[in-house]
Amino acid sequence: MKIIIILLVVILIAFTLVQLYFINAQRKIERYPYVVKKKYKRFEVRNYEATLFSSVKLSTKGYKNSSSKGFSILAGYIFGNNERNEKIAMTSPVSMSLEDSMTMMFMVPKKYNKDLLPKPNQSGIEFKEEPAKTMAAIRFSGWANDAKIEEYKQNLKAALDAEDIKYSNRFYFLGYNAPYEIFNRKNEIIVEL
Repeated sequence: MKIIIILLVVILIAFTLVQLYFINAQRKIERYPYVVKKKYKRFEVRNYEATLFSSVKLSTKGYKNSSSKGFSILAGYIFGNNERNEKIAMTSPVSMSLEDSMTMMFMVPKKYNKDLLPKPNQSGIEFKEEPAKTMAAIRFSGWANDAKIEEYKQNLKAALDAEDIKYSNRFYFLGYNAPYEIFNRKNEIIVEL
């Protein structure tokens, strides 16, 4: 019994150290730059900078069906599956359009422009310049799923309607954490105003 307790304590300490490592590593990742324009009770309005993204359009619908496929394609590219076998730093958040055919996007680190990026080995990866824009954002924690994403999309719509703020139909899901991160999980639904 004593050995089991010691083993459980060692596992708990190792798990805690790994999670602390990931929390610290998350702070060092380059993020999609924005400035908060105004905070409301349930959401905030932000001005995002013009930014370059790598993207892949997916034929599947919904977060559950699309997220792992899109992530593996784009992660493969930044982990070296490109013409120069070059590794490109991971950025945050991972973005998915919430449309009939979903598009997953990774922000390209600022040091690159379209001309400096290595060509993808996998077809379907494109580079998109997103212009500067004003967005509304609502946040939620935990693991994302289709039901939660839809719930917070509807919450954001209701909050914007209550404030009489006009918005487009261009909604995105933003995920800030790797799947193995347990603590401080952050997700957002954003929409272009």
